[in-house]
Amino acid sequence: MSDDFLDILKGMSIICVEDEDGVRKRLVNTLKFYFYKVLEARDGMEAFNLYLDNYIDIIITDIDMPKTDGIEFIKKVRSKNLDIPVIVLTAYSNEEYLMELINLQINHYILKPTNSEKLLNALKHSIKDTQISKIKLSDDIVVDFSSMEIIYNDKSIKITNREKLFLKLLFKNRNRVTTYDQIEEFVWKNDTMSSSALKTFIKVLRKKFPVEIIENISGTGYRLCNLE
Repeated sequence: MSDDFLDILKGMSIICVEDEDGVRKRLVNTLKFYFYKVLEARDGMEAFNLYLDNYIDIIITDIDMPKTDGIEFIKKVRSKNLDIPVIVLTAYSNEEYLMELINLQINHYILKPTNSEKLLNALKHSIKDTQISKIKLSDDIVVDFSSMEIIYNDKSIKITNREKLFLKLLFKNRNRVTTYDQIEEFVWKNDTMSSSALKTFIKVLRKKFPVEIIENISGTGYRLCNLE
């Protein structure tokens, strides 16, 4: 595996959903070598609650589980987020079954039993289209993360690395509010984020855009304004 791919994984979080304790523990221990944050759940209901309470980049889930199975769990997630990569662990390979998974827009599936090679290949396949290089906020406004700039008509304004991380986080969470805890964890990383520091940061970033693009949800966090 390339160093670039492994570096990408180090900055991501994943949830592993598997009802068999031994299988789940082995998967989680493997994933901890590669990911910044690994969450685990025994069934779809527990997994969905974790999904709602945490910022998660990738999902890997079994299908046949108690309480809420993998199919129902994926349906719940897809009702809120159509973009998050989903990898399915399954013992089934019949065409009708796999078509149902395709209709749920899964990114990859792994036939059991799994191993590290299968797992890493699935992860590489699943995240290759998720690395955002540009986002279009309106017909006139584009943020180019590769060149670290906001492009408005023929004008360009440079952004900092922290501003880039913040805008990427807002874009990934564009269908829901990005919480203060998520901002501290994924933008401030190992630094402490004070309330005054965040307010100053937002104030400076807002001035770089020709229109208001960041909406404050009082007591909760921020989200992108709908500019369309």
